Amino acid sequence: QVQLVESGGGLVQAGVSLRLSCAASGRTHSNYVMGWFRQAPGKERELVAAIRWTGTSTYYADSVKGRFTISRDNAKNTVYLQMNSLKPEDTTVYYCAADRYPTSWPPTSVHDYDYWGQGTQVTVSS
Repeated sequence: QVQLVESGGGLVQAGVSLRLSCAASGRTHSNYVMGWFRQAPGKERELVAAIRWTGTSTYYADSVKGRFTISRDNAKNTVYLQMNSLKPEDTTVYYCAADRYPTSWPPTSVHDYDYWGQGTQVTVSS
């Protein structure tokens, strides 16, 4: 069993940066893919960024490409989402997730992921 705990959300003005953290506890292994999702009200949960636990591959949704950066610190068992140049449309709840046995790259479906965090709210004011 793996537990994921997100932190770092908050209320910020447009144009500034935030860094989300996802601390993983329990048994993780190098095959994992870690993803950051977000879900706006009335919409499906979408993959924003993903990274192999080895760090060899990363993926970004077009809407965040060039602004967001996903990274991981294996020593701390933590995955980060650095969000720069935030826009009001980035406002929503962000979730960290882990895919134990990825069979494709990138794993974009919520059904690909086995573990989820509780979510952290990001609000960007204009």
